[in-house]
Amino acid sequence: MIALLAFAAQISALGAEVAVLRNGRSISFVRKEELGNTTRLFTAEGYVDILTEQIDSFTTEETPPAPPQEPLAQQPQAAIAQAASNSPSSQQVATNDKGTVNLEQVVREASVRRQLDPDFVNSVIKAESNFKARAVSPKGAQGLMQLMPGTAAQLGVNDPFDPKANVEAGTTYLSQLLDLYHDDPVMALAAYNAGPERVQRYHGVPPYRETHAYIARIVRDFNARKMAQKAGQAQASAKKSTPAAVSHKAANSRKTTPKKKSVQQAAVTKPPTTGTN
Repeated sequence: MIALLAFAAQISALGAEVAVLRNGRSISFVRKEELGNTTRLFTAEGYVDILTEQIDSFTTEETPPAPPQEPLAQQPQAAIAQAASNSPSSQQVATNDKGTVNLEQVVREASVRRQLDPDFVNSVIKAESNFKARAVSPKGAQGLMQLMPGTAAQLGVNDPFDPKANVEAGTTYLSQLLDLYHDDPVMALAAYNAGPERVQRYHGVPPYRETHAYIARIVRDFNARKMAQKAGQAQASAKKSTPAAVSHKAANSRKTTPKKKSVQQAAVTKPPTTGTN
């Protein structure tokens, strides 16, 4: 979570200047340098050399500052409501055989098997498909975790629109990426969106506006979930500590679950060879 919070600050600094290319693409950069007939664009991860004649124009991209947040103690209900709106809850998702699955349970079980944080996985699913099991992207990515056909085949998925199969494969792939990038969630997300080969080419997060926006979206959602949980726990603790509650109700025993590894600790085997988007 700390790593994701730190990257959120980097995101706001990115995209102050943008080079608009003649082919329609754009590249965010922090400074530029003219080298003969080439322009070197320095990004947060390194630099990209572009033929100057291929650059149509330069523009400034303003990133408005995020509004200040109230202390958690003053907004527990708002935080809890936000987390609820970003969660599949006990949503029943239809399968191709006309049955249904509990998406929350599917995500939780798949995450636990791979020592991933279910909140992190849910944030990825929200960014990828907004929990729509039959979502298809313009590039052909399919299902809840938007698996490209090649990635799905590599992971043994016969039906990418089967919620359980899609989430099992998607979490496996995400775990492989975390393993490949030494448990760096930002690098893993960049590879999930743009492909490992582009992360390797740019020696970090590729300078694609779509990829930076994708990571920022997941960062915000993941942090909102954690803030909501913290607010909910604080509210529950406050209710427990009131004399009336203690004198009239017996303490409930709670079943504890093993502590899950953080996003930074997740690791699986065999690095992947293809991206999802």
